[in-house]
Amino acid sequence: MRIFGKWLGRLLLLVLLGLGAFLWFGPGIADKLMNPVDYRGPYTVTNAAQTLHDGMIVGDWHADTMLWTRDINQRYDRGHVDLPRLIEGGVGLQVFTAVTKSPSGLNYDENSAEAWDDITTLSMAQLWPPRTWTSLLERALYQAEKLHEAEADSDGRLRIIRTRADLDAVLAARTSGETVVGGLLGVEGAHPLELKLENLDKLEAAGHRVIGLQHFFDNGLGGSLHGISGAGLTDFGRDVVREIASRGLVLDLAHSSPQVAWDVLAITDMPLIVSHTGLHSFCPVKRNFPDDLMIAIAQTGGSIGLGYWGEVACGQIEPAGIAAMIKAAINVLGEDHVSLGSDYDGTVKTAFDTSELAALTSALLEAGVSAAQIRKVMGKNMVRVLRARLN
Repeated sequence: MRIFGKWLGRLLLLVLLGLGAFLWFGPGIADKLMNPVDYRGPYTVTNAAQTLHDGMIVGDWHADTMLWTRDINQRYDRGHVDLPRLIEGGVGLQVFTAVTKSPSGLNYDENSAEAWDDITTLSMAQLWPPRTWTSLLERALYQAEKLHEAEADSDGRLRIIRTRADLDAVLAARTSGETVVGGLLGVEGAHPLELKLENLDKLEAAGHRVIGLQHFFDNGLGGSLHGISGAGLTDFGRDVVREIASRGLVLDLAHSSPQVAWDVLAITDMPLIVSHTGLHSFCPVKRNFPDDLMIAIAQTGGSIGLGYWGEVACGQIEPAGIAAMIKAAINVLGEDHVSLGSDYDGTVKTAFDTSELAALTSALLEAGVSAAQIRKVMGKNMVRVLRARLN
């Protein structure tokens, strides 16, 4: 019995050591594996391109960086975004989107809302507060808290934008030569509302300003592009859309079913965005809305954020390939309605991280896109929509 107890104690110790190693190393390993950079450089950045890049505002509609265990004030050798790399890449505006639910077996064709949720596992493995383990709302609020903590520790280099005045202050500071990045918060799918319209007050109070309706599964607001039903807006979804329209919030149609997008277009005239996507006529896949729907969204005065990963760009993920997609989108949607939506840190593989965005500017010039058009795509179109929507 004494020997049995001795071996049981050793086994328990091994289990505890294994659990500790998983909690210490596992999330970082998962981050590195799920957010790789398939670097295909070195990328050429001409002097003219660097000068242009340094003199304009650069903005990105979508990054999932708050999902991961990183201090974004520190530079990492994994993932795509942190504050040092944002500064190095000349980024002035970055939307940080809270991911709160992601079905196991994730794919672009069909996912069940009843599938096991991988964010539950990730939240536990990363030792998020227990309140986040069972509540999608609390996950969105916690990710907002993380960005607020990063702002407090950034020595003024990161400033969270809640209002139009905040936006203008960040832009003015950058114009005067200050090293500052404006961060905005958003939610990837409105399921954190947990079917309660009053929870929009909590998301807004936490700083969330960009509200997606769906993610990879159908929810209480309507069908997902990757769900089962293909349905349009529910009655609750219509209530949420009208409430978003009445507030200083941006409505994001990324991941919504086409019918949801058409339903939104029918009940509102505010500028809309698709925060991270590709152009269907450039890469004809389900993940990219058909061009006619994209044109209708652009005609609201909105903007389409183009991503850098293979599934939306048909594998052309080096700067020259993304530049080709942007040029094609300008021809289809107009130069006033194309912007950047990287999907950085969203479990995607890219060929460059945010520190190398000057290479994209250089590739756009090489592709024959004018400097005036580049300024719009890289940031001015995003600023225009934010000014139109923020209070």
